[in-house]
Amino acid sequence: MRLCLTLLCLLIPLPALAAQLTLDLGDGSRHWQSEQLLTHPLARDVTIEQDVAYKRTMHYRAVPLAALLEGVKPSDHLQAVALDGFAAEMPAGPLLQPGPAQAWLAIEDNARPWPPLGQGKAGAGPFYLVWTQPQASGIRPEQWPFQIASIRSLAAVEVRFPALLPDPALPDADPVRQGFVLFQQNCLACHRLNGAGDAHLGPDLNLPHNPTEYFQPAFLRQYIRDPQSLRHWPQAKMPGFSTQVLSDQELDALLAYLKHMAGRKPR
Repeated sequence: MRLCLTLLCLLIPLPALAAQLTLDLGDGSRHWQSEQLLTHPLARDVTIEQDVAYKRTMHYRAVPLAALLEGVKPSDHLQAVALDGFAAEMPAGPLLQPGPAQAWLAIEDNARPWPPLGQGKAGAGPFYLVWTQPQASGIRPEQWPFQIASIRSLAAVEVRFPALLPDPALPDADPVRQGFVLFQQNCLACHRLNGAGDAHLGPDLNLPHNPTEYFQPAFLRQYIRDPQSLRHWPQAKMPGFSTQVLSDQELDALLAYLKHMAGRKPR
């Protein structure tokens, strides 16, 4: 009889464990369980018409992210860290604004899991930073981190990682300086440079060699626009950066920064 009960228990599916979000905002860590967030007083159903991760309209239960960022100021700098090592660097200002572009923390319900992001891939849960009306504030795809595990308050990138800085003697209007800003927005979430950065998803873009040193210029542009068109393999994770995300002028500035940093490797 006891053996039968044991076998019966093994056959009964156990409920999925609630996910936990860690917030480290400078005054100690706080933890939110997904079940708590799903029933948060400010939680509501939101429709995201141009979902960056799923490439289609999606519907989520979400909480305004600003409601969870108690004590954070617009001048602060935040980092969202994903389960796979993706680390999105974000100024706090846009995350705190009530609109027109508004940041929401979407929460996956274990009873209704989100679809996979592709064949053989996991979904965007358990937590996903989504935006309503993102075009109103020029929100970029790298500002939509998914599979979030934690959000933390940190010093700005240039303070934490001086090895990323271009030559201080460059004029303020030099395209390299714009390229440095674009690198932070579009590349630093996955890559390091000169060993500097918090991401672990992609390779270092200057050590041992900078891509401007081994790619022909036309092929490097093609690779950034559509990685799979140059190197195709199913496990690839790098997204393409279309002209809607990164204009030709911005791509010029980003490449100028990379080429400049090829001459600023650590000695």
